[in-house]
Amino acid sequence: MRRLQQTAARSVAIAGLALLAPRAVAAQTEAYCVEAQRFLVESRGMSAMTEAATIDDWRTGRRIAGCHVTAAAVTTRAPKEEAEQFFEAIRAAGWTRTPDPKDSPGEASLRFRKDRVDCLFSFYTRGMLGTEAERTVSLARVPGPGQQRYHFLVMCMPAIDLPRAP
Repeated sequence: MRRLQQTAARSVAIAGLALLAPRAVAAQTEAYCVEAQRFLVESRGMSAMTEAATIDDWRTGRRIAGCHVTAAAVTTRAPKEEAEQFFEAIRAAGWTRTPDPKDSPGEASLRFRKDRVDCLFSFYTRGMLGTEAERTVSLARVPGPGQQRYHFLVMCMPAIDLPRAP
């Protein structure tokens, strides 16, 4: 009887860990986005949501556990000016370009590093993700007269130092 109770207790403990494991992994990967979300909310006044995500890193061809922040704000500036001011502000806040960024500067997506975390910041002006997070942050920032909404999708993961091309 005692052996049966021990086995049952062990099974319950293992089942409990299995249920907690996804939450623990999500919390760990969402931690990569803490600094990015703080910057978006506190420095830029954006509405933001962070979610765990698996990132397809096209630089390495690997799928990496990370997170993304979906954010929205309103502005009276032209989109190009808003994006330029954003990227100037992020540099002033201590973020640096990754050593070999391999990003899309012509598409307003730039990769920055802070505290051994790499984040790709992608600016866009019209809702394009179609996600619940995008809807939520968009509804929190409704444009007034003369304003327009803009967004950032920020994908963060552990810093990766890529080998330099010869």
